[in-house]
Amino acid sequence: MSQRANGEGSIYKRTDGRWTGATYVLAPDGSQKRRQVYGRTKAEVAAKVRDLITQTDSGVPTAVSGWTMQTYAAHWMQHVAPTALRPTTRANYGWILGKHILPILGTKKLEQITPAHVREMHTAIARTGVSAHTVRLAHAVLRSILAEAAREQHIARNVASLVRAPKLDDTEVEPWTAEDASTFLESSRESQFAEIYTLALTLGMRRGELLGLRWIDINAERTELRVRQTAHRAGVGQGMSIGPTKTKRSRRTLPLPERAADALKRRHAIQDGDRRAAGPAWDDTGLVFTTKIGTPIEPSNLRRTFDKDIAAAGVRRIRFHDMRHTCASLLLSQGVQMRVVMEILGHSNMAITSDIYSHVAPATLKSASAAMNSALTDRGPSLD
Repeated sequence: MSQRANGEGSIYKRTDGRWTGATYVLAPDGSQKRRQVYGRTKAEVAAKVRDLITQTDSGVPTAVSGWTMQTYAAHWMQHVAPTALRPTTRANYGWILGKHILPILGTKKLEQITPAHVREMHTAIARTGVSAHTVRLAHAVLRSILAEAAREQHIARNVASLVRAPKLDDTEVEPWTAEDASTFLESSRESQFAEIYTLALTLGMRRGELLGLRWIDINAERTELRVRQTAHRAGVGQGMSIGPTKTKRSRRTLPLPERAADALKRRHAIQDGDRRAAGPAWDDTGLVFTTKIGTPIEPSNLRRTFDKDIAAAGVRRIRFHDMRHTCASLLLSQGVQMRVVMEILGHSNMAITSDIYSHVAPATLKSASAAMNSALTDRGPSLD
């Protein structure tokens, strides 16, 4: 039976014992639309209806949508993500949605999600034992999806943008020392990925950039190398995907150190042998680093072999990406300017480079101080 008090709209008790209320609200397009709310008690529903009436009386539009988080996320992944995200990023977003976001918010109507729900999601994800980085990623995925829903006027506001993402503790990069890097390169000379390691350490290239490197990206004299594309696995159960570099600044031309040029010569000879041995089975992808039959190298295979080669070398275990950090740190320790290191790594701005490699600053500052002492020695006016 309908029960109504002044300013409450229509309130009903459902057959399942829950209460529901309805009132007309101002929609984003300026029209009046009926909006329903639900609650466990009449008082709870009445409060929600009064809030809607107050919002409408103030001229603030309220979104009216039939989307749940689950259904809209599926729509977003199918129709928005393919043109907005790179394949790897899209696969990561899909995983984060299925693993962390939808189990918590999936059944909620989009317009019913509040900032409190977002904070509760943060807490629930953190309780699973994942890192703060994963919680931040989940927040970013939710914010991106709700931003599109707001643009399409399915919701009045993006509540995820009103909530601060968990703060990440600054973690100092711990790359290899020059001695560690040299020991590793010497120990892994016979590895199937020896030449990849050399380019990673001497040029600071990302894993995807190395796996996507083509022979046409290297000039005939092997004195320069152009970074133009990356290779990565598109997603679980999907094949390798080759596409443009991470950012526009990632497209760069690098001079080849002698050690890198020698590694590419060795790689060319090895690949020629693989091509002859494979015969008709050879897949001519044009890539520099390939399997025995010319196909792209699986990132997971590279990671596993890298870990084994580290253990064999007896050096401290690092991630493959940390060889990029090692390259930058060694360059900075040799006095190469931060701006040059930024260009070599393909960072979009100097702030990224300086933030990541601030740990090198003390040695650089000490060198600068010594240089200033040298410059001023015996150059001041005589005190005699």
